[in-house]
Amino acid sequence: MSNYSARDLAHIRELASEYREAACSTEFEARRRCWRDANERRSGDRAPVWLRPDSLWQELVPADTLQCSDPLLRDLELCLRRELYHAAIGDDHVFDPWWGVSAVFDCATEHPWGLRIGNQVETTELRGFRYDHPVKTEADYELVTVPGYTYNPAKTEENLSRMAEILGETLPVRLNCQPVLHLTLGNYLDHLRGMEAFLGDLAFHPELVHRTMAKVTEGVFAALRAAEETGLLTPNNTGPMFCSDPVGPQPADGKLRLCNLWHGANSQEFQMVSPRMQEEFLMNYQIPLLSQFGATWYGCCEDLTQKIPLVLRIPNLRIFVSSYWTDLDRVIEACGDRYTIMWRQLSAMVVFADDLQPIREHLETGMRKLQGLHYQVVLRELETLQGHPHRLQEWAALTKELAAKYA
Repeated sequence: MSNYSARDLAHIRELASEYREAACSTEFEARRRCWRDANERRSGDRAPVWLRPDSLWQELVPADTLQCSDPLLRDLELCLRRELYHAAIGDDHVFDPWWGVSAVFDCATEHPWGLRIGNQVETTELRGFRYDHPVKTEADYELVTVPGYTYNPAKTEENLSRMAEILGETLPVRLNCQPVLHLTLGNYLDHLRGMEAFLGDLAFHPELVHRTMAKVTEGVFAALRAAEETGLLTPNNTGPMFCSDPVGPQPADGKLRLCNLWHGANSQEFQMVSPRMQEEFLMNYQIPLLSQFGATWYGCCEDLTQKIPLVLRIPNLRIFVSSYWTDLDRVIEACGDRYTIMWRQLSAMVVFADDLQPIREHLETGMRKLQGLHYQVVLRELETLQGHPHRLQEWAALTKELAAKYA
């Protein structure tokens, strides 16, 4: 046994027991059924409802309330307490009756794209910062390299054994094997170059952007292949937003492939460019990557009103993410009942409203339009409660009530 205090271990295992009890409850199973019906485009009792606190967690589970002293156990305590808090909010949050430990993949280079990204400067107490982008000139684009990834079974097994030792018999530990790179390619370009310079390069140095996007795409393909070739891929169809039936025909040997997984992307960095430019510089690179997966989603906070046909070109698209700024009428017209619509809410409207009436009016207007279709209602990017300590519970209860009314 590692040198963890008996007090810390007892506290962690108590939380883990509560976590497993919630995950195995009839309430959670009802929530999962709600998600599966929506994402399999079946008729259900109502649309699923979910919120993500994001930076709001520092208000809900403050760091100074944690009890464990060991850094690893402290991080685990924070994760467990956040999940348990969320389970009680009343939305359709779900988690599994086991604890996932991520497979470890080693990158052949110190930094995935050959350059250090994510270097933050001018950090403030309120989490304000800016990036120090490494691609400062057009010539710096040539410094971007293609990463390679190798599965590290020894490190993975070490992490699994450590977590199993900590949790004991209170909560099973399972491997979670997923690709290590995401498919929102514009995000990598933003981190490397910066938005202002990157958008200028689209117009004045398009060949540099194309060469870099080709490298990024090649790197993401390498990460996908590295994960798939382990033969250890695990299902990702059990959590909020993407809970569904098993994806694709299940392999006879039990070894999942990318076509048995969910994945998705968005185009937030391309919000201000034309559909034609987004197709040329982003979608033509993303679609071959998304085509590897059995079920996909697309979109986030960007306005996709003028780009709906581009999104619907994605093979195996299952979920169209309609942000607050996307014209819901046009999404409904284009998607009908062939896709699940993830209807995103505006966090500022929810947390700043003095009472629930404007929130109710907005929800009712949208749900009347969505009635009879397959959809889910999602609230994210929550940064503060703005003096409304019960607003999350209020929003969840109200939204579920209206989802049942307009099922």
